[in-house]
Amino acid sequence: MTTITLTKGLTAYRADPPKGVELRGGLVLIHEIWGLVPHITDVADRFAAEGYLVIAPDILSGAGVTPEIGAELESLVFNSDEATRTAAQPKLREKLSASKSPEYAEEALGYLGKAVDALFDEEGIDGRVAVVGFCFGGGYSFALAAADRRIRAAVPFYGYPPEPEAVTSIACPVLAFYGDQDEGLMQSLPELTTTMEDARVEFTATVYPDAGHAFFNDTNTITYREDAAADAWVKTLAFLDTSLGNA
Repeated sequence: MTTITLTKGLTAYRADPPKGVELRGGLVLIHEIWGLVPHITDVADRFAAEGYLVIAPDILSGAGVTPEIGAELESLVFNSDEATRTAAQPKLREKLSASKSPEYAEEALGYLGKAVDALFDEEGIDGRVAVVGFCFGGGYSFALAAADRRIRAAVPFYGYPPEPEAVTSIACPVLAFYGDQDEGLMQSLPELTTTMEDARVEFTATVYPDAGHAFFNDTNTITYREDAAADAWVKTLAFLDTSLGNA
């Protein structure tokens, strides 16, 4: 488990399968809006233990959200004190503004492509590359699947839906996870499902009751739902096995 440089200005966390564990493919792991925080590196290690070579690029530090800043922002947003949460809003908007521009989106996709390149260069991967992402990274999982036909499976956790015109470019199966309390994404899911069907994309959406956004994040005591996270983990591993030809 180490930090690598993918290209100038872009580093990533790399997690390799332990010695003696069969290599099952490569994963691009895309972090939440809080950046490459320890939760994401821990998830990378979990996937590596299952046999995946994982590259988790830090695509937000260049936009001003380092892991340290991201961790601070998350702690403020989920603070138990309402006044603290309210006072944090201007800082949150300031720090996240750069990541919301079209220019950033184009740059981020280029960075993610570098992670795919790196996985394809690895011996034993043999084209078996998938993407998994959470929240902000879930949205970019959709986007990377649409932009890069080398991706053979996509697993967005509570990711914001892609533009309808992008869906037609997705050439891989997609397994998406949601919590039924995540109001905005629940409202957009029926239209997304129809758009996926019209584009003939193999799309499976799993919705967990009594769960909301970020239900998989076990470092967030407010949003984490243990049963939903455990089930999503099992389903993700099975989906990757099937989609990458390991089943």
